Amino acid sequence: MVAPLSDLNSLRKKIDEIDAAIVDLLAQRMAVCKDVAAVKAQTATAVMQPQRVREVLNLRRQWAIDTNVDPDFTEQLFRILLAETHRIEIAEVLTEPAPTKSADSLRSALDTVACRIDHVVVAVVNLSAAIQFLTSLGFKTTPTQDSAIVTADAGGVTVVLVGPGDPGVDAHLAAHGSGVQHIAIEVLSAGFVQQALAAANVPLLTDVIIDADGHEQVFTVLDPSTGVQLGFISRTGHRVPISGQNVRALFSALTKPSK
Repeated sequence: MVAPLSDLNSLRKKIDEIDAAIVDLLAQRMAVCKDVAAVKAQTATAVMQPQRVREVLNLRRQWAIDTNVDPDFTEQLFRILLAETHRIEIAEVLTEPAPTKSADSLRSALDTVACRIDHVVVAVVNLSAAIQFLTSLGFKTTPTQDSAIVTADAGGVTVVLVGPGDPGVDAHLAAHGSGVQHIAIEVLSAGFVQQALAAANVPLLTDVIIDADGHEQVFTVLDPSTGVQLGFISRTGHRVPISGQNVRALFSALTKPSK
């Protein structure tokens, strides 16, 4: 049975009220952060304290688990919040005035649905050397079911390493060498982005590709003016890492004529 429109409007009103309360709580939190910045400045305490960051993230993850909220999603929210907190603590000692901002700026279709950079795919000639490099930086590397594809994670940052051995990958490496193959942007709806890009006459490499885990992706062709290829990804399933099959689907598309 479809809920009446009045029910939908009532539920949206509740969401608006909750979101307003969240913004109010954010304002309260930021005000306390300014007080923290003042105390740190008076006591010569370091602004960045890694142990405190780890404690905050671990505790928030546990709160999320206890209330049946996805802990990875919660951690990402608090990483963003911690980054803003750090910015505020530093900005408080600056003398120049803050820039004015407007809430009613014109938004494009992409600006409406784009969330963040989800991951970056890097094609490499020497996979083991690339793994060693990222490990030395502090990334945690994890093999996928595809022996030539490894994910590397640090906090909220994910790099996907793809080694040689596949025709599409080998062709890319022959043409461009090791380096970023594409940047994946998380969006609310990959299908919406596909329609918006098509309407703007942006050349697309693929239709929406859907894997078994519910990742939906659409890719542009490589732009010759910037050397950038973009993917747009939305999740309709559980929040799980990108799989080897998902990445392989793109390189398979590279061997076919562009759309």
